[in-house]
Amino acid sequence: MFAHESNLPLPWHRPDAFSAASMKLGSFFSELKRRNVYKVAVGYAVVGWLLIQVATQVFPFFEIPNWAVRLVVLLIVVGFPIALVVAWAFELTPGGIKRTEEADRVYPGRSRGRAWIYVVISAGLLSAGLFFLGRYTAPNENKIGNVPAKSIAVLPFENLSRDPDNAYFAEGIQDEILTRLAKVADLKVISHTSTQRYKSSPDNLPQIAKELGVANILEGSVQKSQDQVRVNVQLINAATDAHLWADSFDRKLIDIFAVESEIATKVADTLQAKLTGEEQHAISMQPTQNTEAYQLYLKGRYFWNKRTGPDLQKAIDYFKQAIEKDPSYALAYVGLGDSYILLSGFGAARPQDSFPLAEAAAKKALQIDDNLAEAHTTLGFSLCVHHLDFASSIREFALNPNYATAHHWFGDGPLLAVGQFDRAVAEGKRALDLDPLSVIITADLGADYLVARRYNEAIEQFHKAIDLDPRFYYAHWNLAEALELKGNMRGALAEYKKAVELDDDPFVLALLGQAYAKLGQRDEALKILAQLPQIGAHRYVPSYSYALLHMALGEKDKAIEWLERSYQEGAGLDVIFLKVDPMLDPLQKEPRFQALVAKVFAEKY
Repeated sequence: MFAHESNLPLPWHRPDAFSAASMKLGSFFSELKRRNVYKVAVGYAVVGWLLIQVATQVFPFFEIPNWAVRLVVLLIVVGFPIALVVAWAFELTPGGIKRTEEADRVYPGRSRGRAWIYVVISAGLLSAGLFFLGRYTAPNENKIGNVPAKSIAVLPFENLSRDPDNAYFAEGIQDEILTRLAKVADLKVISHTSTQRYKSSPDNLPQIAKELGVANILEGSVQKSQDQVRVNVQLINAATDAHLWADSFDRKLIDIFAVESEIATKVADTLQAKLTGEEQHAISMQPTQNTEAYQLYLKGRYFWNKRTGPDLQKAIDYFKQAIEKDPSYALAYVGLGDSYILLSGFGAARPQDSFPLAEAAAKKALQIDDNLAEAHTTLGFSLCVHHLDFASSIREFALNPNYATAHHWFGDGPLLAVGQFDRAVAEGKRALDLDPLSVIITADLGADYLVARRYNEAIEQFHKAIDLDPRFYYAHWNLAEALELKGNMRGALAEYKKAVELDDDPFVLALLGQAYAKLGQRDEALKILAQLPQIGAHRYVPSYSYALLHMALGEKDKAIEWLERSYQEGAGLDVIFLKVDPMLDPLQKEPRFQALVAKVFAEKY
């Protein structure tokens, strides 16, 4: 039986069965065509794509939530098979919508118009236009006006603790959340120094957002009682005052790092920022296991941000205590290095004394965490001003895209020193974009313009710095230099006098003296020259100060002699700009000066 059955041809092997199946399949496709199912499928696909393009390109402009875009896509996908079933079962006739069988009986041989072709072509062209518009305007598609949609300022957190001394803790929470967010390249995060001048929970959020150049504001409050902490946060769209996200966290003090990480992650997710694996790791990192060390670190940063000599010394003490509590606390070493590197700028130490300490602290931080961009920044700047190793300094700067100090010191240090003016200005602008209310960054962008001989832009920038802080003597004497180099000696003299009134920095006094000499008031210049050694008996007077005065008095040899002394003393902040400093242009052709420049810029090994 089995042998007999095996000799019978299988149904699909029989020619007549195959022919019948082919005919049925062919008639099925013909029926699909007759019933306009093909037309509906093509038309639906094109119109559906158009609707998706409208949703993805237009919805964000009106700040429609992303779930609405996802809903549109889902409905289009679900509707596709429904549209095909409807196309099979029904027909549009002059008498309205009827079942296909009835339409065939009532309107036999009816003409099927070609209007659908024009509809499909028009929809296709429109959707393609929207697609390419979105594709080639991608860099600006996430902007509201001129402000990136993925931009945020973290305002000072309100201290709700009964103890006012806990203000440092509230500020520290704010700073840590900001620091974690700053590690996300897809976000624009405003620096701490620009947000600190605003109070907690302000009423004029749109104005603050406009001043800072952001679309979103994160504000909150902190209440600390013994080992318990409550943190309340809310993320607000500044333009619409809409609350994008809010939450409250009640945790033990030891869990505060997890809270900061959770807040930063939630903010990044709400703003739809794309995080790399490295950035996710950086946000979730716990810098120390020791809560005492963490609180000491926060106190150190609190005083570091005040930017005075005595406060920097207090910061150093707190950072040292934090390191004693946790010797593996890399950020505490960074704070220590950042404090030492600023000391000379506020007259609290000689640079040749403080820079080595800053470098040692930065290297220690990098031994603990070689990926710490803040430590690379401190070390990079120290290599520039202490070792005069410009190539290594440029290589060392590992720029965190949202770390304003890195862009500031990179542009105003090695790039400016070696004459890469366009890059230096670009870095200065990026730093200012991240920290728009920083007086020092505003002024130093003007210094970049000045060294690049773009005096009009320099003058404009120095005026902006003075508008931010009329008592900022640094901006006044830089403005005076720009006016002097433009030939406006009288205007320069007035600004030098203002700077001298605002601060007793002996370098500014020397600048005033050289201005007197250039105006022909030699006696006044000599009086100031005689004062400098007296001042130097009790505080540091840069040799560069003497050099400028002697040069203005026509004593070029003495000027070069003082610049050589500056080099021998290791006063890097003065000698790194020898090649580009416009104030030293009268010396550029002097052989001794050229020899000194060659020493400074000799390749380091």
